[in-house]
Amino acid sequence: MIIIGGGLGGLSTGCYARMNGYRTRIFEMHEIPGGSCTGWGRSDFTFDWCISWLLGNGPGNEMYQIWLELGALQGKEMRHFDVFNIVRGRDGRAVRFYSDPDRLESHLLGISPVDAVPIREFCDGVRTFRKALAVYPFLKPVGLMRRAERWRMLASFLPYFATIRRSISVLMSDYALRFRDPLLREAFNFILYEKHPAFPVLPFYFQLASHANQAAGVPEGGSLALARSIEQRYLGLGGEVTYNARVEEVLVEDDRAVGVRLSDGREFRADIVVSAADGHTTVMKLLGGRYLNDTYRRLYTSLIDEPGQLSPGYVALFLGLRRPFPTGDPCTTYLLSERETAGLTGIRCPSMNVQFRTRHYPELAPRDSTVVFATYFSDIAPWRALHRGPEQFSRVRRGEELHTLPVKHGREYAEAKRRVRNGIVAFLEERFPGFAEAVAVADVSTPLTQVRYTGVYDGTFPGWNPFVEGAETVEKEIKRRGPVLPGLSNFYLSGVWATIGGLIRAAAAGRHVVQFVCRDDGLEFAASVDLGGPPPTHLVLPVDRGAEEAELVEETRPTSTVSTGAPA
Repeated sequence: MIIIGGGLGGLSTGCYARMNGYRTRIFEMHEIPGGSCTGWGRSDFTFDWCISWLLGNGPGNEMYQIWLELGALQGKEMRHFDVFNIVRGRDGRAVRFYSDPDRLESHLLGISPVDAVPIREFCDGVRTFRKALAVYPFLKPVGLMRRAERWRMLASFLPYFATIRRSISVLMSDYALRFRDPLLREAFNFILYEKHPAFPVLPFYFQLASHANQAAGVPEGGSLALARSIEQRYLGLGGEVTYNARVEEVLVEDDRAVGVRLSDGREFRADIVVSAADGHTTVMKLLGGRYLNDTYRRLYTSLIDEPGQLSPGYVALFLGLRRPFPTGDPCTTYLLSERETAGLTGIRCPSMNVQFRTRHYPELAPRDSTVVFATYFSDIAPWRALHRGPEQFSRVRRGEELHTLPVKHGREYAEAKRRVRNGIVAFLEERFPGFAEAVAVADVSTPLTQVRYTGVYDGTFPGWNPFVEGAETVEKEIKRRGPVLPGLSNFYLSGVWATIGGLIRAAAAGRHVVQFVCRDDGLEFAASVDLGGPPPTHLVLPVDRGAEEAELVEETRPTSTVSTGAPA
C-alpha cells in the first residue's frame, strides 16, 4: 500500500494498515510529519500552529480509543482549562464560557438575569451532550455497519434524540438572537473562537460537553509532538515513510491504481494506493479529473469555489516575548472596532482570537518568557492579490529536492504582513502595558503559508466546511459507496477531505479506510492500543479565579470603542 501524504490522516492510515498486515510506504512532500498539525522553531521559541483543543484526549468516548491505538497520548500530560474561551466585547465586558455547565449557567445569569430561559436551555443542552458523547460512534464507519448495528446505534441515541434534533435544526446565529443582552447576543456566536455562520447549535454543545468531560484539552508537547508520536507508532509497526517526496501522479492501468510517480520522475508500484492529500489535488491533479461521477464532478469543479463551502484559512501571528505576562488568559476572542480591523488584511469578521500559548505549552518557550498566538479568519484572495511569483517552488539543496522552502511573494505581501504584526502588537499593548517592548521574535503566517507547507486547496483548514452542501454531499457519497472513486479500483481516499472535521476526524478516517480495504480483501479488521508507553495523565488548570471580581471593577469604568479594561 502506498499512502500519499504524511499528515494525521496518512499516518493513521499507515498505522491501521500495518496492524492488519499490509506493507506500507508513506510519501510526504514536507521534511516532517503532521501536515497542518505542526509547529516550527524561531530562535529559542517553538510556535505551535495547530492544537488549541484536541477532541477525545480524555476517556469516556470512542475518540479516546483511537488516539491510544495510534500511540498519540501515551506518557503525556493532558491539560484542561476550566474556561474554554473568553469573549470580550468592544466595551470591555467579557463572557467566560466555562466548561462546567453549572458554573457557566451561574456566570451567564449574573450577566443577564432577564435571559434566564435561553441560558438555562443552552446549559441543559451541554449537560445532555456530556452523556451523549459516550455513545457517539467513531470506531466504525456507518457505511460498514450491518442493519442490527445501525439500529443499536440509533437506540443508544434515543435518550438524547430531542436535544440532538433541536440543536441540529437551529443555527447558532438564530439562537443567539434570543438573548436580550447585546453582549450575549453577539458572544454566543464566538464560543468556538471565530464566528461560523453555517453552524447549528449542535457543535457548540458537542465542544463544550467534551471540554467539560476533560476530553478536549491539549497534549503536552503540542502539535508536532503529537504527529511525531503517531509517526513513531507507525515506524514501530514496521511502516516506511519517505519525506521530501512530492507525488505528481497516481499511476493507473486498466482503471486500476498501480502506483505513483514523484516530481523527480521516480515511479513506485503498489497493490493499493490511498490518498490522504486534499480532495482537489487528488481528483483533479493526481488523477487528472478522470474518475468523477456527477457528484464528485460538481464538488470539485464548481461547488468547491462557492462562498462558504470550504473552511476559511487563517492569518496567524506568533510572538515570542522576553518576559512573562501572568495576567494573559489562555484564550480570548476580542470583538473589534472598525479602526482595529483596518490593517488586518483579508479579515472576514471583526474579531480576533488571542491565546497566551505558554499557558498551554510552557515547555515550548524559555523560562520567564511568553508565546502569544493571535489568529483571524481570512480568505486567500486578498493575499493572492498582493503576492508575486509562485505559491510553491521546489528546489534542489545538497542533492535533495525540497518542496516547502520559503518563497518570495514581493514587497506588497511583506508589507501587509508587517501591518498585521504591528496592528496586533499595538492592540495588545493597550491591554498589556510593556507588551510591545517585550517582543523578541515575530512570525506571520497566511493562507498562502498553508499552501506552501501542505499544498491544500486555497489554504483551507480543515477542508469542507461542516453543515453546508459540500460537506453533506461528501458524507452521503462515502456512506453510500465508501471512500473510493467511481470506475477506479484499488484506490481509496483518506484524511479530512474524506470526512468532515479536524484532527480526530483525520485520525478516524485512517481507521475507517483500512476497514473498507479489509472488507474488500475479505479480511477481518483488527486494531490494538499501543502498550509501549504509560497512559496519559490529566491536569485541570483553573483560569484566574479572581477574574470575575476584576470584571466587576472593569464594568464601572467609562467605555469607548476601544477596550481599555485590564485583562482577566
